[in-house]
Amino acid sequence: MFEDKEPELTPISKLGEFGLIKHLTEHFPLSNESSEVGVGDDAAIINPGNKKVVLTTDVLAEGVHFNLGYVPLKHLGYKAVVVNLSDIAAMNATPTQILVSLAVSNRFPVEALEELYSGIQAACGRYKVDLIGGDTTSSNAGLVMSITAVGIEDEENIVKRNGAKPNDLLVVSGDLGGAYMGLQILEREHAVFLADPNMQPEMEGFDYILERQLKPEARTDVKGILEQLDIKPTSMIDISDGLASEILHLSDQSKVGFRLYEEKIPMDNLTITTADDFNLNPVMTALSGGEDYELLFTISPNDFEKIKNHPDFTIIGHAVEKEEGNFMVARGSNQLVALTAQGWDAFLANQ
Repeated sequence: MFEDKEPELTPISKLGEFGLIKHLTEHFPLSNESSEVGVGDDAAIINPGNKKVVLTTDVLAEGVHFNLGYVPLKHLGYKAVVVNLSDIAAMNATPTQILVSLAVSNRFPVEALEELYSGIQAACGRYKVDLIGGDTTSSNAGLVMSITAVGIEDEENIVKRNGAKPNDLLVVSGDLGGAYMGLQILEREHAVFLADPNMQPEMEGFDYILERQLKPEARTDVKGILEQLDIKPTSMIDISDGLASEILHLSDQSKVGFRLYEEKIPMDNLTITTADDFNLNPVMTALSGGEDYELLFTISPNDFEKIKNHPDFTIIGHAVEKEEGNFMVARGSNQLVALTAQGWDAFLANQ
């Protein structure tokens, strides 16, 4: 059979609000014991047992947080879930449920939202979380998504931002800066396409950093790894706005300063070489780039031997007294460079 080059698309108005919600969510079975009632009633019911409930929410707006010129809807759905689950992971909690709300303009047919929800469904399957509710409404400004994530955990396991003490070790998972450089590739190729739609995008060889931008993963595995190592962080945060900003958040909440060692910041070779090609300082992509969704945490110096050679983690600095401030120790010298919050800010992004 020949493929239909112009398939008939279904306007949202054909289904209506409640029909649309039912259509998009009918293939999301509940798998967590704590999910008593999901989509279909006036409200969901979560039974946490004797555990604490952890909640977080994010709003993603077209033209501010994402550009549909180069972000596939399926990837957007997946990423929208992941960025919320990353906040749950940063509390050392286990994500269990999400709620999804959409404001969508009439330029999006039902089939486009099916693609978006296929990404949401893939993330739910990957992280074993249940979609238990949400809302839809119309929009005059493209697509806006709001996702709320729920986590459940024993009180003694939860980690906040305010527990770091002087001499605690500063540790990060994974590598940094890749998501920002992936964004630079996408922005460059999109600009080329707008100038000449006949030009083919040059994406070959950039798979790792493109995936870091388009399909990041929440480090929900870190909790289990640290439990196996018999380590409980004293403070923790996820890296969404850049390493420097997150260090300053821990500093503010824990009332300590930090020394970050430039030579210890973990970066992938592709991130470094791509930054060089763009005439960017690779270290700045880690400090200010954001969207890596790795976990930054502090541990007691007594746990050094347990973590020092672990492939998932890098010790990048330590906490000091608050009055000593927050500085990066420059590579190959003792020069101190003040850490400043230059990460991504939604309210400044379009100024």
